[in-house]
Amino acid sequence: MTKTAVNEILAKCKAAKEASRRLAFISTEIKNKALRNIAADLKTRQDEILAANRIDFKEAEASGMSASMLDRLMLDAKRLEGMAADVLAVAALPDPAGEVLEMRTMPNGLIIGKRRVPLGVIGAIYESRPNVTIDISVLCLKSGNGVILRGGKESYNSNKALAGLVQDAAKKAGIPDGAVQFIENTDRALVNDLLKMNKYIDLIIPRGGAGLIKFVAETANMPVVTGGIGVCHTYVDDSADLKKAVAIIYNAKVQRPTVCNALDSVLVHKGIAAKALPEIARELAKGNVELHCDKRALSLLGPIPGLKLVPAVQEDWGKEYLALIAAIKVVDSLDEAIAHIAEYGSGHSEAIVTEDYTAGMRFLNEVDAACVYLNASTRFTDGGQFGMGAEVGISTQKMHARGPMGLRELTSYKWIIFGSGQVRP
Repeated sequence: MTKTAVNEILAKCKAAKEASRRLAFISTEIKNKALRNIAADLKTRQDEILAANRIDFKEAEASGMSASMLDRLMLDAKRLEGMAADVLAVAALPDPAGEVLEMRTMPNGLIIGKRRVPLGVIGAIYESRPNVTIDISVLCLKSGNGVILRGGKESYNSNKALAGLVQDAAKKAGIPDGAVQFIENTDRALVNDLLKMNKYIDLIIPRGGAGLIKFVAETANMPVVTGGIGVCHTYVDDSADLKKAVAIIYNAKVQRPTVCNALDSVLVHKGIAAKALPEIARELAKGNVELHCDKRALSLLGPIPGLKLVPAVQEDWGKEYLALIAAIKVVDSLDEAIAHIAEYGSGHSEAIVTEDYTAGMRFLNEVDAACVYLNASTRFTDGGQFGMGAEVGISTQKMHARGPMGLRELTSYKWIIFGSGQVRP
């Protein structure tokens, strides 16, 4: 690693920290103006962005990148339109910075409360998905945080174009210069240096594969929010409405199979399996889904046109497929389903389909995951779908944030105390 490259990292970290101190007190009006500028520029600079993305896509395709990763990398006019809409949704949300919480008067007359404050500087290290450049930048700006963006080599041109757009739009609005930093050097060794900059970076958010997340969590000198690995189950209880179950499972698996909240495993109660499995399988066959089935599931599924059945192996349980593949297991009870999820789930998103109130409440209470669903698709685990506008990531941790992370999850608080001359006896 050259000294010049390390100096680039250090200079950009220092600049982001300095800008974050001023950004913490910038008015909501200026921050929202920056976001509206970003949304507008995603449309006016569409040709520039898509041209940069085509370069990345062609190079990635030629290198043999998997279909799931190519899908995450690709941008088109529709996706840019969706990104712009998400930006405007964030602009419409209340500004969390400065919110006063829990004010109370003590017996000695002190008035004590909390005020919500930005975390400071957020470092984002991510792979393949250029939309992350916009999502994280927008949420950081609105919550009053500086941000340092370090995308993957495979999406370099896309990220550079989008980061430049954000910087220009923010500057026009009056955001302090340096609040948004983009690391241009793609040498992976630089990540090690970035993860040692705890003097300037307050939180690191890695978004990518299990290898990246593990490396960042083990290497960083500052707090890290880990998550994004989604091994998601849907359990079909013996009292399930089959029409709901079929629709929920199809949506969770097929609507966009390459993302972390897509379904990976279907658990079916033995009491309904003989009727439910053929209906579920016929619907999934329409989406070209390959089913990896345990012995009981295989015995209940006869030939279905277009359906590929594969005997499940141990590695199918707890596997995030990110493809049109799902594991199928017949279970004896709700207890077995909950135990299976506890063993093989990743703490991301889990669902039950049931008309039994007690079973549904037990599942919601006992399944330990960031998002637990009753009669709904796991595909809703998303900042936009949760009314947060966008997200910087989905945390599967329990400290300090869990699930989709939006504006409030990028803030902390400080105690504020009003006195009138009190001294402690």
